[in-house]
Amino acid sequence: MDRNRPFTRRAFLLHGTLSLAGSAMVASGALRLAEAKDERDRPKVRIGLVTDLHYGDKPPAGTRYYRETPAKLAEAAKRFQEEKTDLVVELGDLIDGADSVEVEKAYVKRIVKDFAAIPGQHRYVLGNHCVSSLTKPEFLSLVGQQRSYDSFDLNGYHFVLLDACFRGDGQPYGRKNFDWTDSCIAPAEVEWLREDLRKTPHKTVVFVHQRLDVGPPHGVKNGPQVRKALEESQKVQAVLQGHSHKNAHQEIAGIHYVTLAAMIEGSGQENNAYAVMDILPGDAIRVRGFRRQKSYGPW
Repeated sequence: MDRNRPFTRRAFLLHGTLSLAGSAMVASGALRLAEAKDERDRPKVRIGLVTDLHYGDKPPAGTRYYRETPAKLAEAAKRFQEEKTDLVVELGDLIDGADSVEVEKAYVKRIVKDFAAIPGQHRYVLGNHCVSSLTKPEFLSLVGQQRSYDSFDLNGYHFVLLDACFRGDGQPYGRKNFDWTDSCIAPAEVEWLREDLRKTPHKTVVFVHQRLDVGPPHGVKNGPQVRKALEESQKVQAVLQGHSHKNAHQEIAGIHYVTLAAMIEGSGQENNAYAVMDILPGDAIRVRGFRRQKSYGPW
């Protein structure tokens, strides 16, 4: 602009409009770059994880505060909604055991109402407390799930739910017919697992309640056999599990075994525990823990 020339209102408007247009173009370009970076960094799959809720309408016992579970789950649900999880997986022991079928049914109906309200897909892993008085078909009917062990694909990834609620003699848990330390994955399920992993072309994550990386009392008795099936597939990256109520992580033959802390343990939100698992671009896995839950990865 000629500094000796009068700065008319028309010139001001013209210059201001050009400046605003230029600023808008810069801002628009920056936004597109930010969106592109966000798209590159966006997880392929984002999964909310909770375990060992042990909901029950009964007074506390030791470190377990049964009636506080709905409030703890509500905090986790809010986080999952904010994070826009694609899937939420409950890793077993949704309820605590009761002495009657009707009471256990009431526990399931109460807590599944809250769990089912979380946006996205939902899956339930069978835990030993889920079938203390109930049978497996009764529990599955209440949560709206057809099978206790199953698999599915989501966004180019394969996921497997395992059921370790079988006795050593192959009989399924139910109606107080078991000792919780006698946990096995039945031979027919192991064969199904081998075939399922053989058929999938995708990298895989496994969900189970009882642990596959340790022996009894908290581990599956035929865990070494199951691990062999996972390892031979060369497709399994991680196993997510619960049951022992404490954080744990170890790598065995290239597979990461992550044990999540129990939601039930301790009073108040400061003693809550839940996680978000991201499968990142490049297929690295990251577990971000909240409250008492530790974080792991990426690996």
